Amino acid sequence: MPQQSARPINPAAEDFAGDSLGRSLKRAFHATRPKFFPASVLPVVAGTAWGAYVTAQFDLYVFVLALVATVCVHAASNVLNDVGDETIGTDRRNEERIYPYTGGSRFIQTGILSQSRMAQLGITLLLIASLAGVGLLVVKGPVVIVFGLVGILLGVLYSLGPVKLSCLGLGETAVAVAFGVLPVTGAAWLQGAAIESSLILFSLPVSAWVGAILLINEVPDIEADGTSGKNTLPVRMGLDGTSRLYLAIQVAATAIIVVLTVQQALPLLAPLVPIALLFLAWRAATAIKTGIENRESMTQAIESTLAIHTVGCLWLSASALFALWW
Repeated sequence: MPQQSARPINPAAEDFAGDSLGRSLKRAFHATRPKFFPASVLPVVAGTAWGAYVTAQFDLYVFVLALVATVCVHAASNVLNDVGDETIGTDRRNEERIYPYTGGSRFIQTGILSQSRMAQLGITLLLIASLAGVGLLVVKGPVVIVFGLVGILLGVLYSLGPVKLSCLGLGETAVAVAFGVLPVTGAAWLQGAAIESSLILFSLPVSAWVGAILLINEVPDIEADGTSGKNTLPVRMGLDGTSRLYLAIQVAATAIIVVLTVQQALPLLAPLVPIALLFLAWRAATAIKTGIENRESMTQAIESTLAIHTVGCLWLSASALFALWW
């Protein structure tokens, strides 16, 4: 049977039933869409690696607190995005989704958690992130508040409030900043590095890779998003335009790494892996042109984009540490 005729699936409600603490924690954890946590963990790792490279030191305490704060903001953003999407009806209308990558966690639609419970979970996660932020504030000073507030605002305003950046075609940029420039520069600064041009450049490939994740994840949701007024870039640009933008983003990420190498901010071999990853990016861009008509190809393209982000961030981190140690 051709893949394009397959129907989307949902999480099985019976797998999350029960009133025990363990079951409650399981529901809460999976509601946050943990498959996407590398998108917040790896930028902190990359920024910390840059900070260690520049200062030749590593502060485990601030690294752990930064990691907790960033992941909790990410998890809260995912949960609150589900709340916002249920409010405008896009997830409920979405019959072309590729679970678990697009169309939300489906926890509200399947009755695993109510919309109000999801909102409570999102707020709780933001409070945990704030507590980690207080720990950083004590040792690093008030600049931490700026990083924290910007991250929370970008995460929340993506899908909630009067702004709803995702409905304005600004959601992709907001996510790229919130899970690229912000955590990379913030993590490096926490390790003692100055926020200067080389660090900003170093953060941009991470922004590009995470922006590409959101961009390609929005492709299967075009019809539901457009009907609901969630005017994402794929809704506005169509499949061909999204494919070209996706590939341009991936090429730009590699080009920036080449620039950093030419400036001797990264080792000579730093562009090697990003250049190789462009093959995966080209295949994913090709899949975007046909969109959800070929579910298997689209699923592979999404998974390839996640792999590009993971491998790319780890390679950038390793390149920075290589420059430190050798």
